[in-house]
Amino acid sequence: MDIKQEIEAKVLEAQRQLHEAVAALQAGGVILHATEGVWGFACDPFDANAVQMILDLKGREANKGFIVIAAAARYFHNQLETLSEDQRQTVEATWPGPHTWILPDDFYPQIIRGGRNTLACRVPGHDQARRLCELLDKPVISTSANLSGQPGIVTQQQAQALFGERVAYLLPGAVLVPGKASTIHTLDGAILR
Repeated sequence: MDIKQEIEAKVLEAQRQLHEAVAALQAGGVILHATEGVWGFACDPFDANAVQMILDLKGREANKGFIVIAAAARYFHNQLETLSEDQRQTVEATWPGPHTWILPDDFYPQIIRGGRNTLACRVPGHDQARRLCELLDKPVISTSANLSGQPGIVTQQQAQALFGERVAYLLPGAVLVPGKASTIHTLDGAILR
């Protein structure tokens, strides 16, 4: 096999894996996937059983809420349309990238928002995570794959060892900057993380 064939084979395999991950999400499953800084759990935010599974896997209380990621800013139209032009431009200028924004929301379930009237939104700077959302054609929950209060997982091997048998699919991949979680911004200029 020459170099061109090897590259084509790798591209086809990566596409196959993404399609398997999307199928698992569409079937109501939880998957493991890489993000900018840590491995994460992902699921459909409107699938109550999948959301509960993530809470159980993490040992986490529902009142904390979740980050939701999407392939592009247009998937957060409901949240962005309430902002001023300047606010919207500020948010969109950071996407795609490791920047999560707390935006007004009344669209997502209360459990996703942690009982608040806001949603944590991001268009990730991780190509594979964005492609996953693009193929699914909707946003997903993306929350660190770890036990609540424990450090984030930064390698595929750790993700597989700790949670691989308990999720519907592990999407092979790698984080970009190990251990560096996204920055969480509020519209008034505060940085929460």
